[in-house]
Amino acid sequence: MAIRRLPETLVNRIAAGEVVERPASAVKELVENAIDAGARRIDVAIANGGRSLISVSDDGRGMARDDLPVAVERHATSKLPSDDLLDIRWLGFRGEALPSIGAVSRMSIVSRQENDDSAWAIEVEGGKVGSVKPAAAGKGTRIEVRDLFYAVPARLKFLKSDRAEDLAVQEIMRRLAMAHPGIAFTLQQDGRVSFRADAVPASLMDDGQDLQQLGRLEQILGRDFADNAVPIRAEREGIRLTGHAGLPTYNRGNAQHQYLFVNGRPVRDKLFVGALRGAYADFLSHDRHPVVALFLDLPAEQVDVNVHPAKAEVRFRDSGLVRGLIVGALRHALAEAGHRASTTVAQSALGALKPQASPTMPLPFQSTFGGPSRWRGYDNLRPSSVPGLAEAAALYNAPQGDFSGDFSGETTATGEGLAPAARNEDAGVAPVPLQSYPLGAARGQLHETYIVAQTADGIVIVDQHAAHERLVYERMKVNLEAGRVPRQVLLLPEVVELSEAEATRLSTRADELAELGLVLEGFGAGAVVVREVPALLGDVAVQALVHDLADAIAEYDSVLPLKEKLEEVCGTMACHGSVRAGRRLTLDEMNALLRQMEATPHSGQCNHGRPTYVELKLADIEKLFGRR
Repeated sequence: MAIRRLPETLVNRIAAGEVVERPASAVKELVENAIDAGARRIDVAIANGGRSLISVSDDGRGMARDDLPVAVERHATSKLPSDDLLDIRWLGFRGEALPSIGAVSRMSIVSRQENDDSAWAIEVEGGKVGSVKPAAAGKGTRIEVRDLFYAVPARLKFLKSDRAEDLAVQEIMRRLAMAHPGIAFTLQQDGRVSFRADAVPASLMDDGQDLQQLGRLEQILGRDFADNAVPIRAEREGIRLTGHAGLPTYNRGNAQHQYLFVNGRPVRDKLFVGALRGAYADFLSHDRHPVVALFLDLPAEQVDVNVHPAKAEVRFRDSGLVRGLIVGALRHALAEAGHRASTTVAQSALGALKPQASPTMPLPFQSTFGGPSRWRGYDNLRPSSVPGLAEAAALYNAPQGDFSGDFSGETTATGEGLAPAARNEDAGVAPVPLQSYPLGAARGQLHETYIVAQTADGIVIVDQHAAHERLVYERMKVNLEAGRVPRQVLLLPEVVELSEAEATRLSTRADELAELGLVLEGFGAGAVVVREVPALLGDVAVQALVHDLADAIAEYDSVLPLKEKLEEVCGTMACHGSVRAGRRLTLDEMNALLRQMEATPHSGQCNHGRPTYVELKLADIEKLFGRR
């Protein structure tokens, strides 16, 4: 067959296959256009998962009469004034959204500029463009897309259920709303409002924290995220990173709650996934994932947003710089959080403690006031008639011991109990009451495993083994990061066969690997020779380790597997070298452990992201007993 030019309608439908994958894709393109138009309010409505109707209305600048027919032509845009694809400052710059959507649906556009006398409308049906007509509408633009994919019915077979498509649209709206907190968004699905985000006024705290950004994240991710996230602010070589990252104890079972925005554009990027994995590697097990929302702003020439038809992926000019900025900022913020653990831990504990009604039979004891039993028919079950029951009841009601001594008194900052004479005014400088410390003053030990401490407004329960394990592990990490990793020289250097590209990547990272105790060098075109390995790893499988490193460098541009293995060994050593559950501690030892936790970063969670302590506020405890 001779080469021929395809018809324009078919060309548009092919383009639609790249840009409009599903109804959510159409919503994304139309909402991005509304954001580019300077809208302060965007209302979206869909029906039947977006198959029957997609309506997007905004109060932006609108379009003039002569702009409408050009807007539905391919590759027509107002967002590339200099024709420079490296200087993209808008979300929708390709000029493919409207013609692509119109090629596979029945689309109508009504738009009005602020100073125009009337609005103008145009319709596109299956790629056929109608004439421009006058219409009645306020300032802004309203685009309606009906019968999506009617012109290519085969595409309808690949759509999922209405519920699945609804959820996809909701996710698109959530991500776009996160990136633009100054804009109000609403989403109606089959006549019901399923998403609403009111505009958040711009404001800053004294420390520079962006309250507008946090306010929008709280609207979408919930109050728990706002309460359990640390602010992220970092800048390096003109690249600025802001946002919020959840504490390690506030985690999820999948990576769906991780959001990255580049110059206001929601993207998915492997570099971002690898950076998050590296930043949280110390705190979470492999099957748990952090909750983060990060906003990266950098000069337009430093990032290429034109590598994907749907603009879902980007490519950075200096990916190493970006990754280092993300990892460094996250680790610094988590370190500043200190021993802090998420409040959801306490909420879960309180939820488990709430009393529940149980269908137990009435108690057969006598009346509290000494009268005859109120439980008729149970006379044969009175304490006097059941062997051992009377003794148990008497023991339960017996007066308890006197705990008014040193155990309940205040202690010094070193954890020593204060005698009554030491607490009078003649003792000189008054000691610091430990209850004023974040983790309070130790009051006792339960089951030789859990330390109970009293704070100024509640109680703290500490898992002594998990807490001390974290402290030992952090000390080992300090030595690891300082480059003091002992090496073990291999009796016979081991040659590892790789592809030429993999061997080159490893050779270029040889200095970084040597700092971690792995000494290797190139050995021909497609191999490396390993001469020394970290002594901590013991009898390590060199071949498997080197291959894992080569894969990680190719995918994440990092030497993470070696660090993970070293940290895993340190974690194991810390586990065996820490205070074991079942060991009885003195009051001084308990308070010393609490003070070390307060002074050690990341002590609020163990190496797998589980909390090392639970704090219960007095007000919440009083609610359990109906005192509030």
